[in-house]
Amino acid sequence: MQIRHLSFRLLQVYVQVVRLGSISEAARLLHLTQPTVSLQIKRLTEAVGETLLESRAGRMFATAVGEELYGAACDVLGRFDDFNGFLEQARGGQVGHLRIGVVTTAKYILPRLLGPFSQQFPKLDVTLNVGNRARIVERFERQEDDLFLFSHPPSGKAVRAMRMLKNPLQLIAPVGHWAAGKRALPFEAVREERFLVREPGSATRMMFEAWLSAHGMELGRTMQIESNEAIRLSVASGLGLSVISAHTLQEGRDKLALLDVEGFPLESNWYLVARKDRRLPYAARELIRFIGQHAGEYIEADWIYPGLEAVAEQFLAG
Repeated sequence: MQIRHLSFRLLQVYVQVVRLGSISEAARLLHLTQPTVSLQIKRLTEAVGETLLESRAGRMFATAVGEELYGAACDVLGRFDDFNGFLEQARGGQVGHLRIGVVTTAKYILPRLLGPFSQQFPKLDVTLNVGNRARIVERFERQEDDLFLFSHPPSGKAVRAMRMLKNPLQLIAPVGHWAAGKRALPFEAVREERFLVREPGSATRMMFEAWLSAHGMELGRTMQIESNEAIRLSVASGLGLSVISAHTLQEGRDKLALLDVEGFPLESNWYLVARKDRRLPYAARELIRFIGQHAGEYIEADWIYPGLEAVAEQFLAG
């Protein structure tokens, strides 16, 4: 590979083409013409000496060599972004850019921490990307964010996870449901009710299905709804029962009953996740340290993972 022919601009263009899967979309994002982006990709391909991209179903995908270059490019560009942050910090500015990918349920939690964090570091630019678990796992694999928040982290050697908050999964019913107010019901008593469940791949659904399987049970009737808000409203309207994060219930105004059923709430946790193969940017390290030191000031103490400050420092050291 002719390294002397590489430049930051070539790598920046290439990263956006891979992320967006389109030369034209990358051109619009970078405020360049499509021919300019195509020429940049051609120059990069010639410098590497291998095919980097291939077209399938109208989209651009990285080849095996292209994926390796993508990872290296993300690391190089991220390191210089980090250097710029450190340089500005040394000059007293404390500026930088932090990208966070969170699953939809976590949008009820993280803003409570990001608000005071941004007040302490007003010159840090934070971008919050929210999606279902499949989308955020994809962002993790493509290194599109610096930190991620999952209740069920992805697996693999590249994953570094820190247990941060408790995330109990409650069994809910409409107010006035026959089981509301009853004590220590066996799950079998409600198993034949209609259950409203999230889409396949949702961490809440995965944990609920794992619990059912461990107890040798299956649900009688289900209805799939891909929104926590819609599930809350549907349960309140009498459409069925559901298992949902306690954090989403705190934010809702719907009239719901928590059922006292054996085995519930299911134990779950929130995990802050980063990639082991990528250096944490300055801004990400500051947020992790802030969470370890101040989470208890903005989130209920019962939900904070014990020894969070020490866990955060260990996470940074790893």
